[in-house]
Amino acid sequence: MSTATSERTSSGASRTTGRSGGRSRAATRAPWILLTPFLALFTLTFILPIIIAVISSFTKVTRNGLFGEKGVTSGFAGFDNYAQALGDANFIASIGRVLLFGIVQVPVMIVLCTILALLLESASARWPGFFRAAYFMPYGVPGVIATILWSFLYVPGLSPFVDIASTVGIKLDFLGQDTVLWSIANIVTWSYTGYNMLIVVAQLKAIPGELYEAARVDGASPWRIARSIQLPLITPALVLTTVFSIIGTLQLFAEAQVLKTSAPAIDSQYTPNLSAYSTAFAYNDYNVAAAQAVLIALAAFVLSFVFLRLTNRKSS
Repeated sequence: MSTATSERTSSGASRTTGRSGGRSRAATRAPWILLTPFLALFTLTFILPIIIAVISSFTKVTRNGLFGEKGVTSGFAGFDNYAQALGDANFIASIGRVLLFGIVQVPVMIVLCTILALLLESASARWPGFFRAAYFMPYGVPGVIATILWSFLYVPGLSPFVDIASTVGIKLDFLGQDTVLWSIANIVTWSYTGYNMLIVVAQLKAIPGELYEAARVDGASPWRIARSIQLPLITPALVLTTVFSIIGTLQLFAEAQVLKTSAPAIDSQYTPNLSAYSTAFAYNDYNVAAAQAVLIALAAFVLSFVFLRLTNRKSS
């Protein structure tokens, strides 16, 4: 009797163990099953293009005959494409141009988005939801459309600012050799300040209300609260927005491409991305263009890494 009971008990335990083991294996597989579509799309649209670009940057294509009618051969080029890219004075000048752009534009935009976020999250702010949406709205306008809209304020004969200034003897040239870069900076600032502001606002909303109450009990003014509580606690958001802005600076393309038709100061290699685009689709040298693209990516990585190291060192 006891033997039969023990057998039933052991068989029931084994079935329970089998069911629990099956459930644990299913729970282990479930995240990967859910992640598979994302991982496949991420590989096809991000990882694979990077791999192809790197391989292409080390490849040299030789066309035999005047138009390649005698055949096309490809082989390993080593660093010849990179040497050709770095030997292009216009490409190097475009990198220096966007670095100057970033040194001026990025701090201005970060300061503006911080001020707007602090004002909207202050206790005396009126209609903060409305103004958050209004400030964010320019980000929803595509870069090409935003540049076309602003070109109506830049191009002589269309711009009311140019016409008003000319009536009082002031000559404004928003698209001149010395001013067109800052006209582009104005478009970028208008487009992305609201986006960065929302990131800072999200960080501000994560600050516990008890800190504000304690500061007010101690008699802290709004300025002191912003300086001693809010600014130190939103540092991660400011670092994040600055890194995004550094990467976006090196990716500057649409604004220069659209304004190129109205601004003679903008050539086909005005920015690094525009230079790579022109090398690929105007000169049909895809391998050198791939090398330029890799160099742009490396520059964005190095600048972001250096900035993060500096901020981490200061915080520690």
